Amino acid sequence: MDAIKSTTIIATARLVVRISGLFMALVPMSAQSRESAAEKPTMTKQTIAVVHIRIESAKSFADVRAAVEQSVPHLDSGLVKALDDGEVERAKRFKEQGPELSIFLARDHGAMLKIAGKARNALQYDIGNPVTASLMTRHQLAAALYAPIRVVLYENDAGHGVFEYDQPSTTFGQFGDEQVTVVARGLDAALERALLGAAEQTARDQRQRR
Repeated sequence: MDAIKSTTIIATARLVVRISGLFMALVPMSAQSRESAAEKPTMTKQTIAVVHIRIESAKSFADVRAAVEQSVPHLDSGLVKALDDGEVERAKRFKEQGPELSIFLARDHGAMLKIAGKARNALQYDIGNPVTASLMTRHQLAAALYAPIRVVLYENDAGHGVFEYDQPSTTFGQFGDEQVTVVARGLDAALERALLGAAEQTARDQRQRR
């Protein structure tokens, strides 16, 4: 009887040791799992309402292009370097005396359609103001996603020049920061003035057509 009890006690002890060993082996694995989970990136999704604007001119694509590129100058590369170097005084002068908007870059999307058999008139512009952009990104770095603003100018089937773009205050507004949104509202007005001005059929344009 004593021999049976001794055998039972030894077996039980062995079982406890095995379970304890298994538990100890699992603890580092759990910690490792937690560490692995912490290293995984997080992703969030948000649906936003964006106002899309389309401006169709009675003028030709070529005339609208000439008008917008005359009224909105290409960005001074020297200014970009000055801003990169932190020249605060030059930034202030540009804000007070420089153009309201500049063309950062123009891409010829229409030319790429040669691979589809026929080139079209279609240009994509990056338009904005580097100093104005900094007034937003200093509060929300993610606002750099929409600065400068992307504008497309293309020729429709009627031969007219057409602008399309997303209203800045509605794209920048997603960040929920009034300091950003108030600057974006200024961009709404500036962009509308520039593009409507380029698209407008003036008396001079009409005389040139005759």
